[in-house]
Amino acid sequence: MPTRRYLMCRPTHFAVTYRINPWMDPAAPYDTALAISQWTELKRVYEELGHQIEEIDPLPGLPDMVFAANGGTVIDGKALAVQFRDAERADEGPAYAEWFRGAGFAVTEAKAINEGEGDILLAGDYILAGTGFRTSHASHAEVQELFGRPVITLQLVDPRFYHLDTALAVLSHGRDERSREEPGVQSVGGPVNVAYLPEAFSPGSQAVLRQLFPDAVIATVADAEVLGLNAVSDGETVVLPVQAVALTAALQQAGYKTIGVDVSELRLAGGGPKCCTLELRS
Repeated sequence: MPTRRYLMCRPTHFAVTYRINPWMDPAAPYDTALAISQWTELKRVYEELGHQIEEIDPLPGLPDMVFAANGGTVIDGKALAVQFRDAERADEGPAYAEWFRGAGFAVTEAKAINEGEGDILLAGDYILAGTGFRTSHASHAEVQELFGRPVITLQLVDPRFYHLDTALAVLSHGRDERSREEPGVQSVGGPVNVAYLPEAFSPGSQAVLRQLFPDAVIATVADAEVLGLNAVSDGETVVLPVQAVALTAALQQAGYKTIGVDVSELRLAGGGPKCCTLELRS
């Protein structure tokens, strides 16, 4: 299995002090130390799987900066910077763009609102792009122009699943990095496949997903409600919230290894394993 390179941000300043999604309740208690402990365990799991972890320094006053997936989209050594919908997160965008530049990625500034891999997910040779709550439909054209890959627009309709990565997880990419570099090597992880919650999408988008991914793993509402679909897969092993019991069983039935992690404290802000994890693709 090829080693993945992930960018993460320690939740040093994690807090729930405002409400920009249905999960957040500023009146409810939160535990920053527990969030740090859960995040540290997630990072350890990735390292144990052999993946490379980069870290961006957390900035005070940005409690959601831990959700690195929203910091950009990085494909083929090119990074599309983000433009957040909500003022509370606006300063995260420049911080991530600066990190990308320092790491040697060519950075393109966003003209339209997009929230990174929260709504823009690479799936084999295609890019799945969510809209409806955060990322604007206009940004999908920017994504296609920059990365030169067909973009499939998916309409989200349930405010609980406000980002695409809360309603759909890419499980395998078919032809991966290794098979491209080594002709004749069989694709790791089989054909491109996903797991998703149909009810989170408009009828037209559900029809598109059925056509594209006839063998998709279908999640239950109960598992989506614990952000079970906010999962990270390397094509072989899926890291997902331990509370997503039925989805874990379905993934195992489909041939994937699974590792359950508890990031329930971060879920108080609407995030899970994928939200904490931005893949850096050279």
